[in-house]
Amino acid sequence: MFIIADRINGMFKDVNEAIQNRDAAAIQSLARQLLAGGATALDINSGRKVQDPQGALLWLAETIREVTDAPLSIDTAKPEIMKAVVRRVPGKKIVNSTKADPEMAMEYIALAVENDAALIGLTIDVDGVPGNLEKRVELGAQLIALASDAGLSMDRLFVDPIMLPVKVNSQNPLHCLQAVAQLKAFCDPPPHLLLGLSNVSDGCPCTSLIDRTYVAMAIAHGLDAVFMDTRDTELVDSVVTAELLLGKMVYCDSFLEAARQAKA
Repeated sequence: MFIIADRINGMFKDVNEAIQNRDAAAIQSLARQLLAGGATALDINSGRKVQDPQGALLWLAETIREVTDAPLSIDTAKPEIMKAVVRRVPGKKIVNSTKADPEMAMEYIALAVENDAALIGLTIDVDGVPGNLEKRVELGAQLIALASDAGLSMDRLFVDPIMLPVKVNSQNPLHCLQAVAQLKAFCDPPPHLLLGLSNVSDGCPCTSLIDRTYVAMAIAHGLDAVFMDTRDTELVDSVVTAELLLGKMVYCDSFLEAARQAKA
């Protein structure tokens, strides 16, 4: 499982304070915790409260690069900031993200290709998040076709069917599972299929239970990448156990420990 830890985000008070104070030690400590918990990559987002989001993103990248060479997911909704930052971030990186609108998608696919980066594509168009399964699959297939035509290999494309809270739309979690399964079979080799896990339980009282149950179901449908907080040990253990039961790793009594050592 390709796990992108999504906790280094200025929307959180501790991260925002670290950015404002340029507290490198705090950011590096958090990065180490997330990696130790099982993260494959780290998402970095400066949040909305900084005066210089471009400078903040570059500072986050430089600070984290001092302690790890793990892939960095550059997370900003502003194209001009994305273009400026992705070119200056050393090492492996992920452009997060483009919508399925052809004009925007082609621009971001080219940016990823030019900078040897991976790309997250969202099944969103000018009408917003699709309200049905068919449109999600259509937009995901469109992203796959555009990326393939432009020379972005499928192992560098992450397609996100867009999770909405079950509290808001009771059918959305099912639609996402079905979209993952259908898009996984759309081409060979397939792209990565990605979901923001915490979105499914947003606003619910049983967040941990919902997240743990849903991630196991999603993995069984073909999910192979996820945004999550890897400091949640029980949630990470659910991911590892689901992959074990699907035959993606060989059983041993210490399979949880073995999985953590493999990530280290």
